[in-house]
Amino acid sequence: MFAAGMLSVAKVQRRNAWRYYVRGVAFGDGRRPVGQSLKGALEKAGLPPGVWMGRGLAALGLTAGQTVTERQMELVFGQLRHPDADRIERELLDDGADPETARLATVLGQPIEEIERRKATPLLALDYTFRPQASLIVLWALGDDHTRRVIERAHERAIAAALRWLEDEVVETRWSSGRQRAKAPGLVVAKWRHFDNRDGFPLLHDHCLVLNRAQRPDGSWYALNTVRLYQNVVAAGTLYTLTMTTEVCEELGLATVPREVTPGLRPVMEIAGVGQELIDWSATRREQMAPVLERITDEYVKKYKHLPGERGRHGLGWWAAQDTRRAKKTPKPLEQLRAWWRTSAILRFGQEMVDGLLERCRAAGKAIRARVSPLVDTALAAIDVAAVVFTMRDSFARRHVLAEARRHLMETLRGRGFTRGLDDYIADAALSRHSRQLTVPQKGRRAPAPEQLKYTADFALPHRWWIAGTGGKPPRESSLYERARVASLALQNAIRDARIAPATRDGAPAATTSATTRTGDHNHDQAAAAPHAVDHPDRDAALTPAQQAAAVHAHQQAAMPEEYLEGRTTDPATWLRTPQNLARLAALTKAAEARSRTIVDGPQPQQPAADAADPASQQQHHTTRPDQGRGAGRDH
Repeated sequence: MFAAGMLSVAKVQRRNAWRYYVRGVAFGDGRRPVGQSLKGALEKAGLPPGVWMGRGLAALGLTAGQTVTERQMELVFGQLRHPDADRIERELLDDGADPETARLATVLGQPIEEIERRKATPLLALDYTFRPQASLIVLWALGDDHTRRVIERAHERAIAAALRWLEDEVVETRWSSGRQRAKAPGLVVAKWRHFDNRDGFPLLHDHCLVLNRAQRPDGSWYALNTVRLYQNVVAAGTLYTLTMTTEVCEELGLATVPREVTPGLRPVMEIAGVGQELIDWSATRREQMAPVLERITDEYVKKYKHLPGERGRHGLGWWAAQDTRRAKKTPKPLEQLRAWWRTSAILRFGQEMVDGLLERCRAAGKAIRARVSPLVDTALAAIDVAAVVFTMRDSFARRHVLAEARRHLMETLRGRGFTRGLDDYIADAALSRHSRQLTVPQKGRRAPAPEQLKYTADFALPHRWWIAGTGGKPPRESSLYERARVASLALQNAIRDARIAPATRDGAPAATTSATTRTGDHNHDQAAAAPHAVDHPDRDAALTPAQQAAAVHAHQQAAMPEEYLEGRTTDPATWLRTPQNLARLAALTKAAEARSRTIVDGPQPQQPAADAADPASQQQHHTTRPDQGRGAGRDH
């Protein structure tokens, strides 16, 4: 199983795995009574049925939104056959075909028996599980019916958007042991809705079973290139979270704030106004897993003499989840669950807190929206994305940059809407302006596809520091993410200084653009018409350059997490090198836990001011429009 934020992916390999999904997953993660049909059990328990999704349904005679039957699950996900195989096979037998030929005519691609004869384990499907952030789940569980419907609708649209993106950009078929590949027209997906976890507490999530088969234009069926699907899980997960959070915040007037879950790791953007106590109330699984995870992590450190990396943490988390997993429960309808959740929350926190939850969130959202502009400084966004990705992984592909661009939009806009395609534009700008290509085409070999290109950057990396432990824990080294934030903010400060300094010296007002010129500028008209357009330096012609730069600076300060704002100087050299400033940054980053920090001096990094040396170039980058094409970031 692989988890990436609000999206996790698991393999479906056993031939009888469809029984697990039909008997448990399709029945609200409970145990379906013996002898009851799936349809009858769902109706009796008041649970929603599974539905079909994906562009690949037409090839199987299915339509989006159609109910998934038990027999279809057995044929499609248990035998890799056509969902209407019984009828097709019967008609062929009536026409005189022998039984084996009739059966093979309904098989989608290579038969399972052939795969097993090679001593290989057939991969039948991938289980994509989408879930919102914890604060959105609390709002969904305790809010009124309108709030619940808004969150469910946003959840469904975000899932559809993530699957469409996979179909458009990622999905392809493979054959000849992966040596041959072709773009696939669409996916075949069966989706099942769950309302709670095994403790009965709220946990809205959907299981999307993606069939490991896709039809090519010639009508043949082949396996998916699952390597690419796994490589793009993080990018798909960030798209889901960004899409859902933005729609809910825009619809209900909310905003997001960063919440640190694990010290030193990336914060989660939660809904402002939802208290930590409510999140802890709903997140019972995390409380159960915490002691087990701490124990097995300690065993890992003793065995390997170092802390686990990202993959290691995912693996240990999976083992902790398995060790603390409870038996399946009897599922209940949503109305009954919501009544129980509300009663439980009122008994624990009081009716005033539960009834006023949405209004508190709206008040907090209004305050944040009042100081965060819906405009994005694309020059600073590109440098932030490039610096963070480079510090985190040294060499990277476009999918890593795209995922970070979506995270940047979440952290910067705080739930506000944005121009469609802005994430792609920022990713391409980060690649074209601040990265260089590592992949070199080889003579006599096929040119690498755009998604196979590797990049790196030439930024100066901040030196490491150590953070004192508390509660008996040993000191820990600053994490990659903490060092990435240092590198990114230093570069952004250099750009801001380069913008403000020349304008402060001359103070001349910007040239006023005539109405005729503005009318003839197609790109400018597009930006002005868009409700959430890219921020342009020439948007307010009445402001001086210094005022324009100060406005952008203020917007970025308001949009960034508060713990990174104080203790920052405008001199990137001083900010990077001074131990006191590094200590202040580390202390503020962990202010929620009131930890003291100490910093070990290291080699001084080089000046990361390559982009700050040319203010005119930065202004030119800043005014580039996202509709100038997505290929710019991959041509250098």
